[in-house]
Amino acid sequence: MRSKFDEQLAELNNQMTKMGIMIEDSIAKAVTAMSKKDEELAKNVMEGDSEIDHAQKKIESICFNLLIQQQPVAKDLRTITAAMKMVTDMERIGDHAADISEMTIFMGNGEREADFSHINKMASETVLMLHWSIEAYVEKDMEKAKAVIAHDDIVDRLFDEAKKDIIALILKNPKDGEEATDLLMVAKYFERIGDHATNIAEWVIYSLQTSACKE
Repeated sequence: MRSKFDEQLAELNNQMTKMGIMIEDSIAKAVTAMSKKDEELAKNVMEGDSEIDHAQKKIESICFNLLIQQQPVAKDLRTITAAMKMVTDMERIGDHAADISEMTIFMGNGEREADFSHINKMASETVLMLHWSIEAYVEKDMEKAKAVIAHDDIVDRLFDEAKKDIIALILKNPKDGEEATDLLMVAKYFERIGDHATNIAEWVIYSLQTSACKE
């Protein structure tokens, strides 16, 4: 009975990893679409959001089956509960990748004067945070989860720098105010992605700390 349960837990970890890879890919494509003004790629990200939603439902289904059919002990129950909470944040990250792509389409193919360096760096750092947070769950690595939370300060600083870039753009040429507003929204989406990755890491730490106290 326990071997069957362990197999299903392994499948849960596998599906969590797969969903994480899908989201990382969506973020990378969203950034590329924005920087290259590639509306087709942006549409591809938006269309792919339904696959992320499907992945969330699949993971939730595995969790429900584990809860109902296997009658997990307290430690396993916390692991499963953490996964159910985490996929909600993961799905929201996928939504934000789609939101960024929608902004790319909205901005169109016109000339852009803004400096994208801090926004691109935010994208790289948030992908790293997401990757670490999923690894922390699968590997039960509390230190890696703590590193994700600490890393959020980097994203917040980059967000502040991006805002300075946007203000400089407006001061340089007030007619670019609409573009500046759009870019501020994009930067805010990345800041939120960092927050969601932090939430995932906090669930990992919570489950591991509780487990340690009970064992």
